[in-house]
Amino acid sequence: MKGNLGTQTRLHYLFFNLSGYNRVMRNTYKNILKFFNNNEAQFRLEVIKFFEEFGLKPTQKAFGVSKATLYRWRKRLSQSGGKLTSLIPLSKAPKRKRQMMVNPKIVDYIAFLRENHPCLGKRKIKPLLDKYCKKNSLSPISVSTIGKVIKRHNLFFQKQGRIYHNPSSGWAKRKSFKRQRVRYSPKVKDFGYLEIDTIVMFLLGMKFYVYNALDVKLKFKFALAYRKANVLNTLDFFRKLQKVYPLKNGIKIVQTDNGSEYLGLFHKYLIKKGITHLFIYPRCPKINSFVERTNRTSK
Repeated sequence: MKGNLGTQTRLHYLFFNLSGYNRVMRNTYKNILKFFNNNEAQFRLEVIKFFEEFGLKPTQKAFGVSKATLYRWRKRLSQSGGKLTSLIPLSKAPKRKRQMMVNPKIVDYIAFLRENHPCLGKRKIKPLLDKYCKKNSLSPISVSTIGKVIKRHNLFFQKQGRIYHNPSSGWAKRKSFKRQRVRYSPKVKDFGYLEIDTIVMFLLGMKFYVYNALDVKLKFKFALAYRKANVLNTLDFFRKLQKVYPLKNGIKIVQTDNGSEYLGLFHKYLIKKGITHLFIYPRCPKINSFVERTNRTSK
């Protein structure tokens, strides 16, 4: 080791550049740590040292170890060339373990179900498998065994990586319509312009979603409470609103925020009835100022 106080110090090993030196030293340190982390191995070494110094009978009396066991430890240590790790107890697990025996027909049927329905779990496979076993005179297996079969035979068929989404179908198709936005709070001269919003309220420890609708010009207000805020409840609320609205077929424009409860079936229903559906800009509740003021009164 070279270096003075306040200067960089570097260690120089004698056999540093020798091939295999680092690997041998690493394994040696590893084995030493294994030995010192095992209390049983340290006890065996202590017994052997005591035996070599004082003999058999004092060792048996002091440690309660039989002669056969003591000689077996000594033999293992000598045959290993004095390696301390040889005193570490070996695993007591049986060399030949019991294996789960499942009829190949059952495994093939589970593989068939998983391949055609990748998300089908062990609990949903169970009733289908019971019918198959009864039909083919096979002994049915439990739910946990089905799970083991799936894991051991790697019956996982989910698509990995990115999945291509067809823009002309599904979720992308529902998102394809262009929303008509409202930039400012409306200045209405005629009846039939409604603002709708939802607020959360707690009553007797229960959570409710209150739908509020307000005609900006007529000042007609209608409110209903539901346990959930979803498209079906929004549609139900609006149909009831149409029944009690003072002017028959007088609703011309509906203005809402961008919540998911105002999309889907509700949006399609408004189009079907010839009602214009307007959306406010995100994070701009002041555009819905009339119904927001109503929400505050409701609270």
